[in-house]
Amino acid sequence: MACLHDHSCEDHDCAADWSLYKHIDLPKVSALNEAVHGSVKSVFKAWECRLDSSGGYLESNDGDPELLVFIPFTSDVKIKSISVVGGADGTSPSKMRVFINRDGIDFSDAQNMQPVQEWDLVENLQGVLEYQTRYSRFQGVASLTLHFPENFGAETTQIHYIGLRGEATQLKRDVVATIVYELMPNPSDHKTPADAGGGFSHVE
Repeated sequence: MACLHDHSCEDHDCAADWSLYKHIDLPKVSALNEAVHGSVKSVFKAWECRLDSSGGYLESNDGDPELLVFIPFTSDVKIKSISVVGGADGTSPSKMRVFINRDGIDFSDAQNMQPVQEWDLVENLQGVLEYQTRYSRFQGVASLTLHFPENFGAETTQIHYIGLRGEATQLKRDVVATIVYELMPNPSDHKTPADAGGGFSHVE
């Protein structure tokens, strides 16, 4: 199946300029409970290729529809919307819960933690629906974890495409950490006579 050229793409703001696909750190993308190891990487592709599953798709293990997808970025991003194309015959995920900047969480963590946002999904087989984020909460995102706890009744969950729309800040995470470190005051740099007596006097 060839990739589609969607003439209406610019009309509803899904143009490539807004896609965060190129800012995903694809080699580090991972999933828990995927039937085929590494298959999660195949669901991230250009918008016009969203219906092309020739490169594979993500499917959960038989009898266990729950999936957890970890998506790191190469720079901080702001996320405006998320699009998910699931499988047919009840295999599409029916709920999505999202966590930000929480590396290494497992299913137990995901079930017990409060998500930044969650959505009830519909079967979106053509990829035309986007789920809007609470944009003010999706700033400075270094990684995104998507929890799909259930589907529409099938034995497995299938995901063929995940699309993220927003903006990249081009600010690397290690640069941010360095800036924060340099801005933090070091009490040892502000010693006063009171220090000699074992106390500490705050200097304005």
